[in-house]
Amino acid sequence: MAECGGVDSSRSGHTMDKSITLPPDEIFRNLENAKRFAIDIGGSLTKLAYYSTVQHKVAKVRSFDHTAKEAASDKLYEISVQEEVTARLHFIKFENAYIETCLDFIRDHLVNTGTKVIKATGGGAHKFKELIEKKLGLKVDKEDEMTCLIKGCNFVLKNIPHEAFVYARHADSEFRFQTTNPDIFPYLLINIGSGVSIVKVESEDKFERIGGSSIGGGTFWGLGALLTKTKRFDELLQLASKGQHTSVDMLVKDIYGGSYGCLGLTGDLIASSFGKSATADKEFSKEDMAKSLLHMISNDIGQLACLYAKLHNLTRVYFGGFFIRGHPVTMHTITYSINFFTKGEVQALFLRHEGYLGAIGAFLKGAEEDNPNQYSWGENYAGSSGLMSVSPDMNPMQRARSGTFDMLEMDRLERQLVNLPLLQDASSYIPDTVDLIEDAPAREYWLKCFEETLDGVAKRAMASQPDTPEAAMQAERFRHKYRHKLQTLRHQPFAYGSLTVRSLLDTREHCLNEFNFPDPYSKIKEKENDGALKYYQKAVKSLEELSWEDRQFALVRGVLAGNVFDWGAKAVSDVLESDPEFGFEQAKQQLEERPWLVDSYDQWFERLKGPPHKCALFFVDNSGLDIILGVMPFVRELLSRGTQVVLASNSGPALNDVTNGELAILTERIAAMDPVIQAGLNEDRLTLVQSGSSSPCLDLSRLDKVLAMVVRERQTDLVIIEGMGRAIHTNYYARLSCESLKMAVIKNSWLADRLGGKLFSVVFKYEVPHGKASEDSAAPTAS
Repeated sequence: MAECGGVDSSRSGHTMDKSITLPPDEIFRNLENAKRFAIDIGGSLTKLAYYSTVQHKVAKVRSFDHTAKEAASDKLYEISVQEEVTARLHFIKFENAYIETCLDFIRDHLVNTGTKVIKATGGGAHKFKELIEKKLGLKVDKEDEMTCLIKGCNFVLKNIPHEAFVYARHADSEFRFQTTNPDIFPYLLINIGSGVSIVKVESEDKFERIGGSSIGGGTFWGLGALLTKTKRFDELLQLASKGQHTSVDMLVKDIYGGSYGCLGLTGDLIASSFGKSATADKEFSKEDMAKSLLHMISNDIGQLACLYAKLHNLTRVYFGGFFIRGHPVTMHTITYSINFFTKGEVQALFLRHEGYLGAIGAFLKGAEEDNPNQYSWGENYAGSSGLMSVSPDMNPMQRARSGTFDMLEMDRLERQLVNLPLLQDASSYIPDTVDLIEDAPAREYWLKCFEETLDGVAKRAMASQPDTPEAAMQAERFRHKYRHKLQTLRHQPFAYGSLTVRSLLDTREHCLNEFNFPDPYSKIKEKENDGALKYYQKAVKSLEELSWEDRQFALVRGVLAGNVFDWGAKAVSDVLESDPEFGFEQAKQQLEERPWLVDSYDQWFERLKGPPHKCALFFVDNSGLDIILGVMPFVRELLSRGTQVVLASNSGPALNDVTNGELAILTERIAAMDPVIQAGLNEDRLTLVQSGSSSPCLDLSRLDKVLAMVVRERQTDLVIIEGMGRAIHTNYYARLSCESLKMAVIKNSWLADRLGGKLFSVVFKYEVPHGKASEDSAAPTAS
């Protein structure tokens, strides 16, 4: 969070100084490239949205013409760093007290915006209309508040995987993030503002307000002010968090002396809100009255929500509005109410970015001609502030200070992302193997691990750009930002949704890109690719000399040995840096002997005696020895069996993982040496596709739409996932509707110990979906 000035001691203790400093690189980023604006002004908070174009560096590879003079150096390919422009959405939330200062700042930093209109929504849009038009010189075009809210809700549910969460106040993990169903409709949105609106959302453009109530957030605030003389909403909630409602409320046991068994009512249930105040001859504390009031209103809203959910047969119920605002006491009371009235059949769901929904929707209304919904978007962790702490112990002033400026950034992705069609149940698919929010020892280990390797990553990033004068400064800025992110996650592990090894890796990649280090391992990959190619023909010849049975095992062992070469694993990078001669044969010697830690090789071998697969989808991992001497011979064998092969590689760089651009050049070079690979390409039986990912891990619910289309068209019946990031940190428990093969070498001692193995233990997991095994009767034995 940016420093936004101190408290003005001459005013009330709760009024903040409006003379604030707003560093543009911290808050209003890329303002000079802003193209379109929208604003949502509520009773106390303003949410600003704008679209900008972001110029950043990308690493590109280009194949040399090896028959021409430019190939005289005999380099495999040319690496160039180019400038690329991408679209980004910025959402900023701040208190209304700062609106004039913020508008001045925006006006002073706008350059060639080209836009003449600002879309506005929210109750304050009319109040601040003249101020906005005067300060920015833009015409205010007001949009319907509910339409904007629904559009914003649809957008975050579709584009942010862990947007929704269940709140469990007394659990080890307060936040339980939900996997978003690929089909987000229908759902119920309970918007709790001054009153309550209950909206049934059936599609992108079809929604209906099916009910509501005049008893909402305004009621809590108004009655609370009368009862406690407290005028600030946050202070009222703070009082409620410390109160005991049982001092004021009449419980079932106060009437019956215990539970009311024949009606199934326990003694601790509230029989009458504020019931004791009519008969008790005493003063009640502000805290107790605030708590009783909160329970009364939350229970009323919860019961209404349940009745409408049952009436319309809906199980997904999202809560939003200023009454929620991430406050733990509110979320807890609503959650309790929903659980009670539905007997656990319906969960109360809350949204990480609930406060931005109106601003997002207003922006989308203004950008309809660009059709932003045709793209996929991803949260930029480097520029987003994350979910703030909701500790009830935080006093209102701290809460206001920590939430004064809150940012969300969404980057437009080059490719539209969809589910892998072969997921057995896309709605229950969870990519990550371990949730670090719930697993405290694992969280502590991985945060420490990423902190300890940070200096090495920064050093590698700087070394990747020896001719760039500002590389050292940018590497230091990267180090500072990522360390800050890790510190935030240590205290607020829920900040960006589910905390996993994947999210830690992705956050690091986002921070590297933020400071123009698009591919720190590009030179290493080029060197390793070039070296491995020299041994390809020899490796193939050695395999062909083996018997069919021995060759199948050697091929698997080759993939595993290749997978050892992972610069993302410290145990391996230390070896590769200290011993440049460490090669493919040495890697084979490091592998554990069978039986492996997870060993389904015998079942796989028996399957190979049967009919060939129609098509294998292979998610590849590392450059160099891995892809060239491990994966390609395995692919060659599949092609020889009559199986089509689709090789899926990263769209963008991550560590030393091979990218689609690099793989295309490598495959072309291998095809020139290998008639089997060449025939596969010529006959369209070997296809290279982008995964749509730029991560060392793999989320099968966010893959390139073209890849999904190819998988369907080719009737893919085998999925192979290789590597620790893709097959262990993610997808270890993924269930597919076809056969799958997960292969990895464990290159982390702590993880190996956790799984009951040791460094370089092998995971070879062959799985057949239930009911399919009996269909695959063995064909004649292969020779």
